[in-house]
Amino acid sequence: MQSNVFVGNLAKNPTLSGNGDRAYCRFTLISNEYAGRDGEGAARERTVTLSFVAFKSMADRIARNCMKGDQLIVEHRIANNNREVDGETVYGFDFIAERVQFGAPGKEKREHLAENQGATTEP
Repeated sequence: MQSNVFVGNLAKNPTLSGNGDRAYCRFTLISNEYAGRDGEGAARERTVTLSFVAFKSMADRIARNCMKGDQLIVEHRIANNNREVDGETVYGFDFIAERVQFGAPGKEKREHLAENQGATTEP
């Protein structure tokens, strides 16, 4: 079985769909990667965007604890999601999250935490 790791920041707040054993969360991560050098020798970057799906308790944990901009480290596998549409096969794939680690908080979460901390420390 293949295993891949992707590190990126959430493009938007994740949302939970379904519940219990049918719970799932779709989320998109964005990362920049090295893309060679330009004509003057300066390093270039390109933006990579991948959409993932997590299930059950992992989906719930992501939806409850993550906000736009938060960094996630996702170990995932790739699964086919081929289907028939109007009699023709449409080929596709999903990135299925197997393990997720929370990385650095994004700007929105840092501001949210600062507001909450300020509210509890004021007299």
